[in-house]
Amino acid sequence: MPDVRSICAIGLRGQMGLNGVLPWEGDQRPEFTADVARFFDVTRGHVLIAGEKTIGAIPDFARGDRTLFVIRRDMQPEKVLAQFPDRVVYVGGGPVAWGVYAPFIRHWDINRLPYDGEADRWFDPQWLLAGGAALS
Repeated sequence: MPDVRSICAIGLRGQMGLNGVLPWEGDQRPEFTADVARFFDVTRGHVLIAGEKTIGAIPDFARGDRTLFVIRRDMQPEKVLAQFPDRVVYVGGGPVAWGVYAPFIRHWDINRLPYDGEADRWFDPQWLLAGGAALS
């Protein structure tokens, strides 16, 4: 079984999404650009599993230094994860993916950003309890 992790950013009240994108998408303040750079640094050399939209948004510069795998709603998490034994697998793609994969995630890397605006997707603290995960 792989070492399953998640890395995500949330707003001050747990905001994660708005109209299908990050609510702070395009914000060029240092905290936000550093978060994006850190995401690519931390996941480098590992597996990133996520929905088609998230995988499709990975820029060309980051496609060659990590394994990208599109997950779909009809896939069983156990079978997906079994394809990557002895690897570090990051689950990306937001609330739908985390809701399904939370029982397998052993480490959550959560970055709180200084965003306090509108959202239609939120971080669910229950995900942290699903698999007995550690936090950083």
